[in-house]
Amino acid sequence: MKRLVHINDRGGHRDSQNHCSNKISNTKYNIFNFIPKNLWEQFSRFMNKYFLLIATLQLWPLITPVSPVSTWGPLLAIFAVSATKEAWDDYGRYCSDKEFNEKLVWVVKNGVKTRIQAQEIEVGDLVWLLENDEIPCDMVLLGTAEPLGLCYIETAAMDGETDLKTRVIPGPCHGLTSAQLLNIKGMIECPEPDKDILRFDARVRLFPPFPGDELSPLGVKNTLLQCCYLRNTEWACGVAVYTGNETKIGMSKGIAEPKLTAADAMLDKLTTALFICQIVVVMILGLAGNVWNNYEKDKTWYLRFPKKSEWYDFIVIPLRFELLCSIMIPISVKVSLDLAKSVYSKYIDWDIQMYDAVTDTPAKAANTAISEDLGQIEYILTDKTGTLTENMMIFKRCCINGVYYGNFNGDALTDQHLMHSVTEKVSAVVKFVMVMTINNTVVPNMSRENGRLTYKAQSQDEEALVQAAAQLGMVLFSKKGSVVEVNFLGHTMEFEILQVLEFTSDRKRMSVVVRDHSTGGLYLLTKGADETVFRRVRAGEPVQQVADAIDQYSQLGLRTLCFAWRDLDEQEYVAWTAKFNEASAALTDRELKIAEVSELLEKDLELLGASAIEDKLQDGVPETIASLRKAGINFWLLTGDKQTTAIQVARACNFIMAEPEGQLLKIEGSTPSDVADSIEGVLQTFCINNSENKNIAFVIDGLSLEIALKYHKEAFAKLALLIRTALCCRVTPSQKAELVGLVKSCDYRTLAIGDGGNDVKMIQEAHVGVGISGREGLQASRAADYSFGKFKFLKRLILVHGRYSYNRSAFLAQYSIYKSLVICFVQILFSFISGVSGTSLFNSFSLMAYNVAYTSIPVMVTSLLDKDLSERTVMQHPEILYFAQAGRLINPSTFAGWFLRSIFHAIVIFVVTIRVYAHEKCELVEMSMVALSGCIWIQAFLVLIETNSFTVYQHLAVSGNVVIFYILNLILSFGKHSGMYRIMFRVCADPCYWFSLLLMVVAGVGPLSAIKFYRATYRPNAINTLQLMERQHPMPVSVEAIGSSSSSFKSASRSSSSHGSVFEPLLAETSNPKTPPDRYISKDKTRPVTSAVLLSSPNSRTLP
Repeated sequence: MKRLVHINDRGGHRDSQNHCSNKISNTKYNIFNFIPKNLWEQFSRFMNKYFLLIATLQLWPLITPVSPVSTWGPLLAIFAVSATKEAWDDYGRYCSDKEFNEKLVWVVKNGVKTRIQAQEIEVGDLVWLLENDEIPCDMVLLGTAEPLGLCYIETAAMDGETDLKTRVIPGPCHGLTSAQLLNIKGMIECPEPDKDILRFDARVRLFPPFPGDELSPLGVKNTLLQCCYLRNTEWACGVAVYTGNETKIGMSKGIAEPKLTAADAMLDKLTTALFICQIVVVMILGLAGNVWNNYEKDKTWYLRFPKKSEWYDFIVIPLRFELLCSIMIPISVKVSLDLAKSVYSKYIDWDIQMYDAVTDTPAKAANTAISEDLGQIEYILTDKTGTLTENMMIFKRCCINGVYYGNFNGDALTDQHLMHSVTEKVSAVVKFVMVMTINNTVVPNMSRENGRLTYKAQSQDEEALVQAAAQLGMVLFSKKGSVVEVNFLGHTMEFEILQVLEFTSDRKRMSVVVRDHSTGGLYLLTKGADETVFRRVRAGEPVQQVADAIDQYSQLGLRTLCFAWRDLDEQEYVAWTAKFNEASAALTDRELKIAEVSELLEKDLELLGASAIEDKLQDGVPETIASLRKAGINFWLLTGDKQTTAIQVARACNFIMAEPEGQLLKIEGSTPSDVADSIEGVLQTFCINNSENKNIAFVIDGLSLEIALKYHKEAFAKLALLIRTALCCRVTPSQKAELVGLVKSCDYRTLAIGDGGNDVKMIQEAHVGVGISGREGLQASRAADYSFGKFKFLKRLILVHGRYSYNRSAFLAQYSIYKSLVICFVQILFSFISGVSGTSLFNSFSLMAYNVAYTSIPVMVTSLLDKDLSERTVMQHPEILYFAQAGRLINPSTFAGWFLRSIFHAIVIFVVTIRVYAHEKCELVEMSMVALSGCIWIQAFLVLIETNSFTVYQHLAVSGNVVIFYILNLILSFGKHSGMYRIMFRVCADPCYWFSLLLMVVAGVGPLSAIKFYRATYRPNAINTLQLMERQHPMPVSVEAIGSSSSSFKSASRSSSSHGSVFEPLLAETSNPKTPPDRYISKDKTRPVTSAVLLSSPNSRTLP
């Protein structure tokens, strides 16, 4: 499909075309659909549907054991909070849209410039821009203030790149004055709206009396896209082709797919199991209640039952128990987790230790819902350039015509032999330097203030080459349209760039066709990867010499490029230009057709040599990778560099180790059978050498990888998961994303990290995406879940923020369910002495306030502030991340522990209440208050024994919560119609009440404290031991000081002497195969460990 745009013809042909207006709208709701649409979204979640059903059933007076307010109140409160948040966010989007839509712009109407609002622009309108104006829609550039038809735009708002981009007017528009542009007429054929900002395959034709009656090609270089800014250009005008939400940036907007963390997925499974358990309990109790009614109701003279039975009587008691047991699944758990996760993400934003002062870049958490996944990362897939390296390119060495420069002193720019060759104008050297100078997208900028020449480049490699050429005497000082001016040893040379064969990830090379104005010579200048250039050189060229130089440079970890040259014949070029123009004007498959035509010219090249550019590693990269490896994280390096360079960088980064500690295996082949044999050979080698505990890695190039993913994906996946380290070279952006998906499909948690636009796909594909805010712009950072300035901050992000978030989320989720189960089981136990009737022991207000006010504050504060170990210890001992990776803190085993604990506490509370008050004359509401008080006190002490690091806020939360409980109930005791009139006064004045509470706390908390003390003293795990060492040694403690177990990590973790985190209550050891090693257990296991480990309070450092 194509779109026809009639230029400057409002009221003419355009009236019959249905294009959207330029009014943008990023809002989800409007004033009419907000309530129904928001409710639909809220009830699309299963849990909300469940609670709505429960609340609806409570409206039937016959079956509800409590007031409907106990469920409707929290349900409406949660819905109101969620709806308010959605409304506030949407209102912010509305205000932003309104500001953009009402911005005033200049539009040409009937040959006169008129000021209108941006939302009134229509497709085909001629829009007039002034310097620093924001571009209001997608436009095709038709004219500028520059004589050569150039303008400069800033695209940072679209792609994050701060360097200015050059845009040019189409050929037919050259020479038109501003007065002529006011009356220009024509037509543009372009594709239907899409979101590809790198492609615009269109054609333009101007109507008489304007020249250019034939169709001329249009590309991205001729476009001005919405949200960019016009810079360094007095004015520019263009025709609107896409408007409103049909612009490229408008089509790119959308709601990202929500990421489900491993902890959330486990919680969903556990909640489902709990729901099934609830249904079973309800069915059993309902059956028991009906049986009791049939056989016992006539014996209870003091109860009045209706003489006539209704047909629905048999479902009344089961439904009553369903309502009574509905609190098994607390409605507040999701809200509590969301709130806590939002705070966890703020900890990352506030972390001063992750601030990069050099680039003034703080850490940023864009995704507030997945912080606990950081603590369970098992695979990190990383880019190289700009991620592991500084992306600050320095020209170091080169080989020209078989002669090496810079090998002796390590710097070709100070090599006197090279300087002499340049001054003597040695032909091959001059051609080499000329390719460096002209074949690029660099824009020179001469400062008007101090006359200083600077360069703006989209590629750091190109900037390094141009800077190096300038130091060698060939200075690029002007680019005006297609004319390039170069100063070579004091003489000005002028070239016209006739065609640009652009670099793509498939071509892996860039070429330009230039004409020397002084001689009239026609030349093709090419640079690119060695494998693509070598295939296109003429016979007899020194390919082997250049290949040897490239290997030598790669061994040093330098980035290499090959340079080539060709003198063109005029007739050949004219014939080729016709084919190129035809391909450039194609509306379909334009890129493919241009590539095919380019092959016709890029042949029989003269091979000039190769360059070597240094890109230094960032500070702390080797140490970061070494620490994360100790944490059990596997690394994959995905790079577009050649294999030898990637290997050297990998060695410098601690990715791979030299013999005999490590071994690097290669996968190579040009056919499916060759690659299959290579993969099989690597697997056999791995199986043979694995018993030697070597650090084995494999390396694969782009072609072999493509074959492996297409024909041998299963075998490659098996290999990839057996070997901890992989180096993938010459990979494309789509291959990076495919590799991330491959690891994800094997049920491992992945993290992808990169810094450029070519890393966006893999960042979005991974469970967790991290962007480095680097010199390649902000595209990666904007697409990522987390971003910061340096790779070394990844260690802190995972070990500190990730681990703390996982520990806290696991505790919060399971404790929230536990406290609901306690009061639910008390209700169930009460039913056995109340005729299995489904009668509630607690009143409606108590049930509603229990989760909302009485028990939520201590657990929330603890889950936000608690630390089992100090940050310093966590950073020094990354091995303890195994506990989080293995899911040791929230799984069926830990949940079973919390479940059994809730049953135990419910029995303690119920039995003590019944036995102490067995011979007392009291009302049901008094017994209810005793049982409720027991729940509050037991959970207050439980939070204390589960807390590892105390702060004043936690003390206030626990003690203040108990005080709030008594204050609220004392207030209610004053109300004559509250159902609790003077209850608290009578209860608190009774010594039996306080004796009951003491007995409950001792019986309920005492055994748990004894078990925790026993575990920490005689069967400590790694965390217990580190907690003890923190208390005994104020200085950092090494692993050797702690002592290591003689057994292996995994075998120790599977034994009964190894246990999970301090948050694991009454647990048997989990059988998860991804269990952590128990490296920290002392050799002398009979040596007692003091109880200080239970309540260790490491000093608070950076994070709460």
